[in-house]
Amino acid sequence: MDTPLYSLEFEKPLRDLGKQLESLHQLSIENNVEVSNEIAAIEEKIKETKRSIYNNLTPWQRVHIARHPKRPYTNDFISRLFTDFQELHGDRMFKGDYSIIGGTAFFRDQPVMIIGQQKGRDTKENLLRNFGMPCPEGYRKALRLMRMAEKFKLPIFTFVDTAGAYPGIASEERHVAEAIAVNIREMSQLNVPIITTIIGEGGSGGALGIAVSDRVLIFENAYYSVITPEACAAILWRDRAAAPQAANALGLGAGSLKKFNIVDEVIEEPLGGNHNSPDFASEKLGEALNRHLVELKKLSPEDRLNQRYERFRKLGVFEDKMAQEEKIK
Repeated sequence: MDTPLYSLEFEKPLRDLGKQLESLHQLSIENNVEVSNEIAAIEEKIKETKRSIYNNLTPWQRVHIARHPKRPYTNDFISRLFTDFQELHGDRMFKGDYSIIGGTAFFRDQPVMIIGQQKGRDTKENLLRNFGMPCPEGYRKALRLMRMAEKFKLPIFTFVDTAGAYPGIASEERHVAEAIAVNIREMSQLNVPIITTIIGEGGSGGALGIAVSDRVLIFENAYYSVITPEACAAILWRDRAAAPQAANALGLGAGSLKKFNIVDEVIEEPLGGNHNSPDFASEKLGEALNRHLVELKKLSPEDRLNQRYERFRKLGVFEDKMAQEEKIK
């Protein structure tokens, strides 16, 4: 077993066991010593430790997995799930925005439109992609492609992976809030099926600008929140170091989102996260996308629009327990 080039803090026990395993292998090769029993014992210990760690993750640990630099991004899923992808550029108003990619492709022989947020793998690409934080022109490009999809009756797949829209001065000058608001309004009225998948981070309006959909799916270690844990901690506790506490308070986690009907399906990840097996993650995502697309295509455009409207109208609605008891009395 090779020691991972990048591992998270809570994975330290696995790193240590991995080093022990490497040392035993090296000892066996260099000194021709029989250590098969010891190797088997450590391998079993690694399996047990993995199950213990990944079956008991805290919300903050899941955030770290969602941000893992080796986690599959939109482009990785496009290359595995779609064919003949033709990327389209520009918002026809200001300039291109490489933090959002989009274009036409085929999904299981069905022509579709793909729109997704894209992070970079290294410093150069992250600067090009603005660390996955779209500017107004990114959302306007997305809207242009969605309108094109409606014109040609193409289902739309969107992939969310952003800490939030870019909050810089230039972005504000070009009206990023207005661009997101227009997308929310227009997506609510599009007459084609729309399926959104949260593949990593789903931060606030930056995510919602391409996520007003008929179905919203999420990978089990992704998160979808009104604010990042660090920003929440800075506001409520005046200290970004309280991010783990904020993650707990926000109830981050795919299970909570499913419980409150904010997402429609939680997609299984390989043990430890999608970066451990992008092919497994792609297979599970492809099955989910196909299943929901088949269901949505059976509905009339009018029924789809009504269900989409009702879906978002119901979010956040609750009834106070004390008020319920008063009604009963």
